[in-house]
Amino acid sequence: MTQTERLIYLIKYLLDENNRINQIDIPADNTQKKRLLRSLMNIRPPRAASKDFLEIQDTYLQKECSKKGVIPLSDIPLAQPGIYLWQGDITRLSTDAIVNAANNTMLGCFIPCHGCIDNAIHSAAGIELRLECSHIMEEQKTEEPVGKAKITKAYNLSCNHVIHTVGPIIYRAVTERDCGLLSNCYRSCLELAAAYQLKSIAFCCISTGEFHFPNEKAARIAVQTVKDYQKRNQNGLEVVFNVFKDRDYEIYKQLLE
Repeated sequence: MTQTERLIYLIKYLLDENNRINQIDIPADNTQKKRLLRSLMNIRPPRAASKDFLEIQDTYLQKECSKKGVIPLSDIPLAQPGIYLWQGDITRLSTDAIVNAANNTMLGCFIPCHGCIDNAIHSAAGIELRLECSHIMEEQKTEEPVGKAKITKAYNLSCNHVIHTVGPIIYRAVTERDCGLLSNCYRSCLELAAAYQLKSIAFCCISTGEFHFPNEKAARIAVQTVKDYQKRNQNGLEVVFNVFKDRDYEIYKQLLE
């Protein structure tokens, strides 16, 4: 099968299993086809799929990942001992783990093609990631607390694991408690990575997007928490600060110089 044939197969499968939307026409434009597939994956509840679907999905997503270009740690400049700074799509990184800024349901973003990192990671990983997260939450029986972390497989991402953490949501002024919770997010992820004997972890800018934590304050907390951890735990765990926006790159660059 070609990538286009795989794309059409996946779209038809997801349309056929949803009686409410199975009459949607598949667009002729390839970019619109890709948006439709991502949308269908985003709204799909956590449940099993056929073996054929998973095999075709995995081949399709892995080829899409290769097209974007995989970034190994060796290609990222060292900012400080054990700390790297990289700007770009976190789903391209082949570190041992990448960090997902999740919400407290831990099931990913259900808004079609939403711009949050939770949506990007689940879309690139495939439907198995949501299903694994669902199993974790069913066993936990409560929403995920702010400041904690969970680890899953990475499926079709370039990394080996995804570490999910829920950051604080800022409604008005940032409180001392908010700062402590954000620091806990970074610390929990580092401790979980170490517990699984991982050697590298890439952090997104937790809570700064949809959760409205001020970018510079969040970056200061992130850098300080990581430095404190590395000083106390000389276990060789290397950290990438992954940013997407130019503003965040400049903030981290100044903090790490």
